Amino acid sequence: MIGRISGKLLEKQPPALLIDVQGIGYEVDAPMSTFYNLPALGENVTLHTHLHVREDVQQLFGFASREERSLFRELIKVSGVGAKLALTVLSGISVQDFAITVQSGDATSLTRLPGIGRKTAERLIIDLRDKLDAHSAVGASGMPVGAGDASVDALSALQSLGYKPAEAARLLKKVTAPDLNSEQLIRLALRQAVNG
Repeated sequence: MIGRISGKLLEKQPPALLIDVQGIGYEVDAPMSTFYNLPALGENVTLHTHLHVREDVQQLFGFASREERSLFRELIKVSGVGAKLALTVLSGISVQDFAITVQSGDATSLTRLPGIGRKTAERLIIDLRDKLDAHSAVGASGMPVGAGDASVDALSALQSLGYKPAEAARLLKKVTAPDLNSEQLIRLALRQAVNG
């Protein structure tokens, strides 16, 4: 699996990018949310990636943040949502706004996204409501989505340890400081959980 790509941006024609990595040109598809943050041609760019493998094609998708990539991966697991539609969703709504919309069960707002009909919107809400707690909890906890990788990593680790997303976010909110790394945040959050 190719998890990250870093190189010189040679071409950008939505949704396609061409990135030169030590003489090899990688074709990468990206949502518009990533395009808005790209540097000028000839500059270096780093993207979080997802390699999508099917019988007939291998596609590399690139994202400006881990949260975008994570949402993309959840979207393509939903029946009837392919990679192209997942890119469309990410191009039309932020990760945090999508999570809030799903959590509130707002199918009408989702149908405003191109390619999302009523049935698909309802399926997204049913399938992703529990899985997107992490995204909405990060946004609600004061840790901005798309920033603070240490906080995002700590949130993910706490969930892996069995904490519910909202509880993990609550613990992290109490211990978050800009100069702490993810290990320090996890240790302090666990201490907070034990000591109340």
